[in-house]
Amino acid sequence: MTAVLLTPIGLVRSTRKEPTDDGWDAELASIALDTSRFGPEALIGLDSFSHVEVIFLFHLVDEATVETGARHPRGNPDWPRVGIFAQRGKDRPNRLGSTVCRVLRVEGTVLHVAGLDAVDGTPVLDLKPWLDGFSPRGMRRQPGWADQIMEGYWS
Repeated sequence: MTAVLLTPIGLVRSTRKEPTDDGWDAELASIALDTSRFGPEALIGLDSFSHVEVIFLFHLVDEATVETGARHPRGNPDWPRVGIFAQRGKDRPNRLGSTVCRVLRVEGTVLHVAGLDAVDGTPVLDLKPWLDGFSPRGMRRQPGWADQIMEGYWS
């Protein structure tokens, strides 16, 4: 396959400097656009949406630690060994993260959000407004270990 080159559209500014697993809702975060490429008009109208999907790069992950097979989520042997594409861990191929966040406000070229699980300095690759039509259709399900992971993730 051919390599894909992406240029970040901006950077995360956050009160969290280290990529720990839980308590993300306690952090203040914003996304500062690269002003050499984008002006305030790039964010016009985004504040009329309640949520935005942020696609970012787990830039602190050493490529040597990337998992391409299966592992126990968070290294916990109490949870089943599952493939990297059956979990949302950061040590994944291409090191991409994606989170749906609450839009707080837009100030010029800065988007303020709540619920972004990315550390200060994280490169942001794209922003997409969350539309109800993109919510999962039909019944949803997930294994019990996923419920356990999420118990303290946001709080």
